[in-house]
Amino acid sequence: MTAAESASALSRLEQRAEALACQNVDSMTELSSSMTDPRRQALGVGAAIAGLAALHWAVPSSYLYLHSFLQHLNFLPIVLAGLLFGWRGATLSTAAAFAMQAPHIWLSWGPLSFYATDVLLELPVFGLAGAITGHLAERERRQRTNLETTKQELEEVYHELQQNFERLKRAERLYAAGQLSAGMAHEIRNPLASITGAVGILKRGHGSIENCRECLDIIEKETQRLNRLLTSFLDFARPRAPKFQPVQLPDVFDSVISLAHHAAGATTIELRQSIAGPLPEVRCDAEQIKQVLLNLIINSIQAARGPGVVELRAREVDGFIQISVHDEGCGMAQQELDRMFDPFFTTKENGTGLGLAVAAKIIEQHGGNLSGANNRDQGMTFTVDLPLKAVPKT
Repeated sequence: MTAAESASALSRLEQRAEALACQNVDSMTELSSSMTDPRRQALGVGAAIAGLAALHWAVPSSYLYLHSFLQHLNFLPIVLAGLLFGWRGATLSTAAAFAMQAPHIWLSWGPLSFYATDVLLELPVFGLAGAITGHLAERERRQRTNLETTKQELEEVYHELQQNFERLKRAERLYAAGQLSAGMAHEIRNPLASITGAVGILKRGHGSIENCRECLDIIEKETQRLNRLLTSFLDFARPRAPKFQPVQLPDVFDSVISLAHHAAGATTIELRQSIAGPLPEVRCDAEQIKQVLLNLIINSIQAARGPGVVELRAREVDGFIQISVHDEGCGMAQQELDRMFDPFFTTKENGTGLGLAVAAKIIEQHGGNLSGANNRDQGMTFTVDLPLKAVPKT
C-alpha cells in the first residue's frame, strides 16, 4: 500500500470516528430533551457511555487526539445523569464509564501511560462536576415541588376563603333582613297604636266634637307618617337606578340652597355655599344628588342649636368632586357615628332612620362615598366624594 493510499484510509477512518462522535452527541441531546420516562432516560445515558467506550475500541490507539476527544465527551452523559437523576445518577454513570473503559485504560497503560493517567484523573473530575450538577438539580426539583405544594395549599385556602366569604355574605344579608324587619315592625307599631287608640275613641262615640276632630287628625297624621315610612323603605330597598347625564353642579347647589331655605322656614340658620374654583362637568343623576344634599342640609339645620351657619362646600380633589355639608350643631356621640348609616337608626324623635341610609345608597350607586365626622370645634361635617367619571355600582 502506498503512502497516499494509507493517508486516504486514515482520513476516511478519522471522518468516520468524528461522524460517530457527533452522532453520539446528537443522540444524547435528543435523549435529554425528548425522553421523560426514567427508564428510557437511564437506558439513553447507559447507551451513550457504552457507545463512547465502543468508539475507543474502534479507533486505533495511534489517534490519541480522537481518543482524547472521545474521553472528553464522557462529560456529557455524566452531567446529563446528574441533571436527570441527581448526584447518585452522576456517581453511577461515572462508575459505569470507568468500568467500560477499564480494559482500554489497562491496555494503554504501558505504551501510553500518560494518556491512561489523564483518563484516570479526568473521569473523577467529570464525576464531581456531574455530582454538583445533580445536587443543584435535586435542590431545584425540591424547590419546585415545594412551590407546587404551596401553590396547591394556597389554592385550597383561597377556595375555602371564598366559600367562607360567600357564607358570611349570606349571613350578613340574613342579618340585614332581620334588622330591617325588626326596624320596620318597631316603626310601624307606634303609628298603628295611635291609630288604634283614636279609632277606639271614635267607635265608642262618647267623645266631644273636639275629641273627634283630634282623633281624626291623629289618624291622618299617623297615616301620612306610615306612608312616608314605607316610601323611604322602598327607596332604600329598591332604589331607582341613576340616570347619568352631564350636570353642572353649581346649578344643583343653587337649587338645593333655595329648597333648603323653604325647608328651614323661619329658623335663624344661615345657609351658605363655598365653591373652590370652577368645577368640571360631572356625569350623575342631578335629581338624586339634589335629594342627597337636601337631606344632609335639612339634617344639619335640625341639629343646629340656636343661630348658626350651615355651609355647602365643594372642590375638585384627585378625580373626585368633594362636596361637604358643614354645620355648627351638637354633633354625634361615637356610638351614633358608628351606626348613622344603619337603616332605622335615628336620633330624632320623629325620624324614620332611613334618610342617611338612602343617601348613602344613592352615592354608592354613583360609584362614590358618603361619610360623616364630628368637627374639631363644634358641629359635624358630612362629605360626599363623587367621581368625575361615573362608575355606577349595582
